[in-house]
Amino acid sequence: MSTAELIEQVRRLTTEEKQAFWARLWEEFGAELDEAAAELTPEQAAELDRRAAEALKHPERSLPVEQVSAEIRQRLLARK
Repeated sequence: MSTAELIEQVRRLTTEEKQAFWARLWEEFGAELDEAAAELTPEQAAELDRRAAEALKHPERSLPVEQVSAEIRQRLLARK
């Protein structure tokens, strides 16, 4: 299954199911991801943790990655 397919599957979950999925992912891969984040300063890591907690608390405030990507592309193209 591709990443895009996996994301589509997750989109179909309820908010509670998404939160449980995220928690399980972190439980499974958090140590590995923490190693990759070892280059972050403590302040950067704390900010990422804060943002992740906020996103989980208020998923309705999130935007789909496709929308964010499209907006970034539009802004970059407008600069040319």
